[in-house]
Amino acid sequence: MVVLVRRAKEALIHVLLLACALVSVATTLGIIVVLVHQSIPLFREVSLWAFLTGSRWAPLLEPRSFGVLPLVAGTVLIAGGALLIAVPVGLCTSIYLSEYAPGWVRQIGKPFLEILAGVPTVVYGYFALVFITPEVLRRLLPQTEIFNGASASIVVGIMIIPTISSLCDDAFRAVPRSLREAAYAVSATKLEVSTRVVLPAAMSGVVAAVLLALARAIGETMAVVLAAGMTPKLTLNPLESIQTMTAYIVQVSLGDTPPYTVEYHSIFGVGLALFAMTLGVNLLAQRVLRRFREQYE
Repeated sequence: MVVLVRRAKEALIHVLLLACALVSVATTLGIIVVLVHQSIPLFREVSLWAFLTGSRWAPLLEPRSFGVLPLVAGTVLIAGGALLIAVPVGLCTSIYLSEYAPGWVRQIGKPFLEILAGVPTVVYGYFALVFITPEVLRRLLPQTEIFNGASASIVVGIMIIPTISSLCDDAFRAVPRSLREAAYAVSATKLEVSTRVVLPAAMSGVVAAVLLALARAIGETMAVVLAAGMTPKLTLNPLESIQTMTAYIVQVSLGDTPPYTVEYHSIFGVGLALFAMTLGVNLLAQRVLRRFREQYE
């Protein structure tokens, strides 16, 4: 009787876990179906080729144009700038926490660092708008516009530092201690052990952390809306006002655009392109993990 009850409990747990997994899959499929279904009216009016290669985005003004490249360029510019800030800072922080910091410093410092991930993104946006742009960028570069891609890149970079530092720290601490001891046995310094032994051994985790942080930066919304502005422009100048894909979705979702118009359906086309970019980054991260993961005995 006891065995039957135990098996029934195990079967129930199995069903519950399977149901949770299926909910995640069903949610993703539902998002894809909604985006594709709502994007079809847009692509009846605008060819997919014109949508992907057009260099002017003006769906709300006459003459209307639906080239998504300015939004993609703005998104890539801010995400790339954020990585330039977050990768070196996050990597150095994780090396310090895993290789140099005493235990009490790690116990205090890591939770404080991860608090950055809990700060509302709108706070970062206002911080960029009222401090970074007027007090830092415009003092150094007076030609900087009030809304600009540089300030957005800075705050998004600060936002993704906890992602990189936490995941890299876990990857570094997963490296077997025997590798460190072998390096010390041949008179390697702590810096050489950290950069030439631990870092290469944990490279798969580091690359995955960077790619996941990139996906986080691509999908950022409120901080980018407040800091970068809403000017779709195909430019590489971070001092100018630009618009990202998420910022355009927010702009149209405010309710001023009549529903079921081409302009309304354009947000689903942009959302579909954004979903494809984020999915591609996540698939790349998974492939990197499978390809370069080191197995230790």
